[in-house]
Amino acid sequence: MTKHRTIVFAAAALLGLAIALPLPVAAQTPVQDGARKFVDGLAEKAIAALTIKDISEKERAQRFRTLLVESFDVPAIGRFALGKYWREASELQKTEYLKLFEAMIVATYASSFGEYSGEAIKMKEARIDDPRLITVQSEVVKPGNPAIRVDWRVLTDEGSKFRVVDVVVEGISMSLTQRNDYAAVIQRNGGTVDGLLVALRDKAKRFE
Repeated sequence: MTKHRTIVFAAAALLGLAIALPLPVAAQTPVQDGARKFVDGLAEKAIAALTIKDISEKERAQRFRTLLVESFDVPAIGRFALGKYWREASELQKTEYLKLFEAMIVATYASSFGEYSGEAIKMKEARIDDPRLITVQSEVVKPGNPAIRVDWRVLTDEGSKFRVVDVVVEGISMSLTQRNDYAAVIQRNGGTVDGLLVALRDKAKRFE
């Protein structure tokens, strides 16, 4: 992922730090309300767990990982990011890839939560895309800066459980961007999943 894209999606990570502000919306169904409350709750949890200044970066990363696993469908996002190559991968490759994929998300975004400076998230409407997929619309606002539009794509199990499957910042999909980046890495490294795994292992070592 390029430096520019990393900055854009770090802004999405900062959503988890933002103070939720009420905003009047048109009448919503129970599922839509549930999805909006889920995103609100994610913000509150992140504020409580990740914005503390005197915790170590290792502790912040561990807390970030916990929220990530609880609130995001990481395996589904990882499978989407691998695209057509998921079907070509062996079970051992899939297992290692998903482990490395989760580690890369934590390493890339966890530190952004230490930079909280009063951003606020304005929750807007939630849109039903299909019976199980809801898009929660929001804006991140910081005084003196243009609002950043962020849409959360949330998968639901009949309204009883919610998981984020994509974050779209100013029209740019995090999952689709990651898929394009991984496809490029694979093509540069022999056209196989092994090429991507080598690159991810090397990156993981650098983060360590």
